[in-house]
Amino acid sequence: MSKYRIYEPDERQAALERRRLRKMARSAHGFVRGNTRQFYEWLGQMPELVLPETSPIWICGDCHIENLGALAGSDGHVAVQVRDFDQSVIGHPGHDLIRLCLSLASAARSSDLSGTVTARMVEEVVRNYALALARGRRDEIPTAPKLIEATQRCAFDRTWKHLAKDRLKHRTPFIDHGKKFWPLASEEHAAVVALFAQPAMRDLVLKLHGRNAEARIEVVDAAYWVKGCSSLELLRYAAIIAISEDGKAPRYALFDVKEAEAPITPAARPEAMPNDPAERVVAGARALSPILGERMGTGRVMDRPVFVRELLPQDLKIEVDQFVSRSALGVAGYLAYVVGDSHGRLMNAETRNEWRQAVRRRGTAEIDAPDWLWKTVVAMSGRHEAAYLDHCCAHDLIYRH
Repeated sequence: MSKYRIYEPDERQAALERRRLRKMARSAHGFVRGNTRQFYEWLGQMPELVLPETSPIWICGDCHIENLGALAGSDGHVAVQVRDFDQSVIGHPGHDLIRLCLSLASAARSSDLSGTVTARMVEEVVRNYALALARGRRDEIPTAPKLIEATQRCAFDRTWKHLAKDRLKHRTPFIDHGKKFWPLASEEHAAVVALFAQPAMRDLVLKLHGRNAEARIEVVDAAYWVKGCSSLELLRYAAIIAISEDGKAPRYALFDVKEAEAPITPAARPEAMPNDPAERVVAGARALSPILGERMGTGRVMDRPVFVRELLPQDLKIEVDQFVSRSALGVAGYLAYVVGDSHGRLMNAETRNEWRQAVRRRGTAEIDAPDWLWKTVVAMSGRHEAAYLDHCCAHDLIYRH
């Protein structure tokens, strides 16, 4: 029996909302990250924003810094790719560019970098994104800056023990309850167990671990996972799965189970996307980050759509606690190349060339970037700054953080 209380659904929802608001008040960068809904509302209120015409493709939809990072494929290969697809839709690739630049600008602001550095970061985004489009379907990524290289190097050496210690705070296959993990009510635990008993989910687990059909899987432990920011109020569970066969010691895996909802991102071709929100998320992942998409599946928990992904030790987000000028420019360019490479693989040669020209077209401002990108980032930075201060005051948190 856990010493931590089990929340009733309405009570838990209120507690999660309070936590989300606190997280958004900790920094301007955190506010941008957790403010996806208003981001698109404010974009829709900018009649002067006219994105260049291009064929719609799968986009991330919430393309901020921390939604890119190191991911491991089934063959052990580690690459930096987009790693979050809650808001993925078939839409305009310009939305990902604006969101990435705004995220970089807010990180620069939180690091007390000058506006000149922010402008140069946007120029690096434009240059490297366009470079990725010019290379077409090739997967050659330029040399990683030190921050990215350190993330990749750390990822290569990680094992289950590192994953368990980082996520679970110990190396054994059970979940300690605390601030990050809350105990489940009996019906919720039963629903998670039932999810992994479904044939499709069982097949996914066995396929990922190279086991035959006679192998057994069992939910060893599960908990409510208090994780994320903009999606914090959605259902989310951590589940430890034991895979065993032929009397051998079981192998353990950690799975993330997350509720999917209708996207906030404007969709250009909603009829071409799956109607089920969880299937839409997985389709976006398989299009943009195949090494993540291949270890994802869908199901239902208490009749709510969820997507499931195995978490591997090598999966690490890009941690930007403090930028300095040189690293800021390198990270901006590298991440833009990753996004451009993902987008470019979904375009034919003609579309890539036309879209690249639109991205590289210099505007009227004294910056090597198109007006639709730079002026939108400037306007959105101002809106977010004002809204952030109002947010802190409204929730009486500005003096506590």
